[in-house]
Amino acid sequence: MDIINKIEEADLVGRGGACFPVAKKWEAVKEASGEKKYVVCNAAEGEPGVRKDFFILENYPEKVISGMKLAMDFVGAKEGVIYLNHTYYKKIGKKIETIIGDLPITIFIKPINTGYIGGEASSLLNAIEGKRIEPRIRPPYPAESGLWGCPTLINNVETFYNVSLVNSANYNNKRFFTVGGDCLNEGVYNLPEKYTIEKILKETDNYPKFSFFVQVGGDGSGEVLNSSQLKRQASGAGSITIYSIQKYSFKKIIKKWLEFSNEESCGQCTPCREGTYRLLEIINSDEQDWKLFYELLSNLKDSAFCSLGCAVPMPVQSFIKNVMPEIPSKQLKLKEQDFSNICQCFSAN
Repeated sequence: MDIINKIEEADLVGRGGACFPVAKKWEAVKEASGEKKYVVCNAAEGEPGVRKDFFILENYPEKVISGMKLAMDFVGAKEGVIYLNHTYYKKIGKKIETIIGDLPITIFIKPINTGYIGGEASSLLNAIEGKRIEPRIRPPYPAESGLWGCPTLINNVETFYNVSLVNSANYNNKRFFTVGGDCLNEGVYNLPEKYTIEKILKETDNYPKFSFFVQVGGDGSGEVLNSSQLKRQASGAGSITIYSIQKYSFKKIIKKWLEFSNEESCGQCTPCREGTYRLLEIINSDEQDWKLFYELLSNLKDSAFCSLGCAVPMPVQSFIKNVMPEIPSKQLKLKEQDFSNICQCFSAN
């Protein structure tokens, strides 16, 4: 059985966050016309709270390289690139280069201070080409016109790792989860992908004995859930961050997410650049206009150019919907009218 049939049989999806079927992406690049093709391993890992790619590269680099080589052979690529977080290169870069050896794979170090947006699929192509690091207009997609205008396959570190396991018949439907925050046993765990968030926390001895909520999929853009909503699978990049309700004030946690989005915005599109700035301005003001706050937040999802801007509403809206009702009124420190306005704006969505 060839590799694409093995991947299809394993029902493998990408682990970069979007969960796109691996076989479908590989076939798109294979069928794309072009004399030259590339395979890129995205090891940028720029969202806070996600550390699984470094863990894999530190412990199983041979499998990642093997997965890349399988991809290169399948799509007909003569060159491969590992787009590596600069801090990771300092720690394990030489080790990876030794494993690569004479293979036609090179390491491109992710430029310093490019953060989250520097790991976006089309932004990293611009980085490698020496262009301004910002998302490209799509279509065309990288599978048709990627690196240097050639068909390009871009997959995450864990995806290539899984391909290697699939090829050697060792894939057992597990994935890596990063668990962190207010817990005793922070770390990266390899567990069945169908485990619920609750089961993951209990299996890793991280289920809190205090009032808490979690953020799933990344500390910048992940969904926020209360402790009664954990009987579901961890989505996205597979991170679970635990927050003690007592430690975080209502406005402080929202401000944290908005500061991340504002600082990481590349500035290319007005909705993200101006929208995140205005949202921060509102949350920092003495009197919050919650209706305007809600409208700005909601518009970002439909008007922002890339995944960063589109994801800004997720943590804030899910926090207000799922967690705010569980916070004691004394701790919320909201005026009665503010509380009423927030409920009126967000409760129906």
